[in-house]
Amino acid sequence: MVKKIFSGVQPTGNLHLGNYLGAIKNFVELSNDQTSECVFCVVDLHAITVRQDPKELQNNIRETVATFVASGIDPKKSIIFNQSRVSAHSEAAWILGCSAPMGWLNRMTQFKEKAGKDKEKASIGLYSYPVLMAADILLYDTTHVPVGDDQKQHLELCRDIAQKFNNDYGLTDFLKVPEPLIQKQFSRIMSLKDGLKKMSKSEISDLSRINLTDDKSQIVNKIKKAKTDPLPMPSNFGELEKRPEARNLLGIYASVTNSNLEDLIKEFSGKNFSQFKESLSQVLVDKISPISLEIKKLLNDKKYLDEILLDGYEKANKIASKKIENIREIVGF
Repeated sequence: MVKKIFSGVQPTGNLHLGNYLGAIKNFVELSNDQTSECVFCVVDLHAITVRQDPKELQNNIRETVATFVASGIDPKKSIIFNQSRVSAHSEAAWILGCSAPMGWLNRMTQFKEKAGKDKEKASIGLYSYPVLMAADILLYDTTHVPVGDDQKQHLELCRDIAQKFNNDYGLTDFLKVPEPLIQKQFSRIMSLKDGLKKMSKSEISDLSRINLTDDKSQIVNKIKKAKTDPLPMPSNFGELEKRPEARNLLGIYASVTNSNLEDLIKEFSGKNFSQFKESLSQVLVDKISPISLEIKKLLNDKKYLDEILLDGYEKANKIASKKIENIREIVGF
């Protein structure tokens, strides 16, 4: 059976190591799997739930495409497009939103976190974000969605919406109910300055993250300055619970090299952090530097990136247009 994969990345600029290990590395592996058909979407409609500078957004869309390609996704084998270009996404989101009860959306923890205490000032777009995400997925008869911890709840909602729409209109399997694809042996990537905070582009200090556009010297410098504790490297798994920075750096090493965390603990047990950081810097340079160089090269060829987006749009639109046409007929339009 062919797996139909759909996933999206927001074009917010400054994609970093957390984005790569949490999503893009997995996308590359899926795109090279002969049993998978992959659709990778630059979700620019999702991006504008937070106000964006229009010119910067256009640049970030291209940068996201460049990052996909530089990381190893072949645009001839996978569909790469930007969401706003395919109007079926917005239309499907409205129709599905008319089937989704507010009670389901009220339970979404990500909205509560992003809206903060003053929910009255949050946009309707931020609130209905998960319905648009459901539309993105369901338009392509997706069978599997790669998800991280922060998106599991949204995928569950997508599954519920698909089932409710089918039930509402007496359909058996019109909207396919997708399954989650959870990465194995992946550690959540935290800030280099605070092992309890997720690595983020919004953190003020650039030393808190490894950007995918960082060069060799920047990577080495950031790992050298990464926060640690005064003890030697941990000697057993139990120690990691009380040592978040050690856990984060070991997790990064394991995720980059596809290594077993327990094997790494044995290898570096009792050594100084400086010795471990040298090894970590080298594996990161080997992995990230080629991607960084290729991203910069691709960003100088806007015509090529725009051609990828145009080709991807034509392929995606062909699929999504058929599905939305069927949806229109089902609801009586």
